[in-house]
Amino acid sequence: MAELPADPTLDEVRAHLAPLLPAHAAFDGWSPEAVTLAAGQAGVDPDIARLAFKDGAVQMIDAWFRSVDHRMAEQLPVETLASMKIRERITALVWARIEIVAPDREALRRALALLAMPQNTAKAARMGWRAVDLMWQLAGDKATDFNHYTKRMTLGAVYGSTVLALLDDETADLSDTRAFLDRRIENVMRFERFKADVRSRAEHRPSLSRFIGRLRYPAI
Repeated sequence: MAELPADPTLDEVRAHLAPLLPAHAAFDGWSPEAVTLAAGQAGVDPDIARLAFKDGAVQMIDAWFRSVDHRMAEQLPVETLASMKIRERITALVWARIEIVAPDREALRRALALLAMPQNTAKAARMGWRAVDLMWQLAGDKATDFNHYTKRMTLGAVYGSTVLALLDDETADLSDTRAFLDRRIENVMRFERFKADVRSRAEHRPSLSRFIGRLRYPAI
């Protein structure tokens, strides 16, 4: 873990403590106690740590998820992903996140329960969108049309369901979760192939409007 500067900002304190929070949240919940324990572990003034997380549990969870984003991007930079096919890139990115959060499954379970509360669903949606948007950016997605949104919604469903599979996985090597992810990715790829086939057939389908136009204005 990198050292904090001598006079850190609250953002820097949050980023520094974020990876340490889930280990304590697993036992003490996403609470001020978890912040205090993480601060003691990192040698940070507990009063400053509590100030950095003054907005409570959701702010703590958000900081943790940001740290997961950061670790995923470090493990799989763009240059590493460039040699992979798009399916391999997305699978690798989702799996990297799964491996990062797997050791903290109890903290993750508690976090998801908190984020499912009605007052937190909007913030939870923004966190999820941020994660899948980053994954698609790292994967090299350049779409700016409607596909930009559908790709992220589809990946959000894949990642979210894989996280739930992780929470129920009792295998030592997470093989059940990996098999689940592979099946979901395959389902998505089949659907994408189906859509491409439909679009291709639509492009070659006879056009009634073009036919009528030719009747009115025959080629000379």
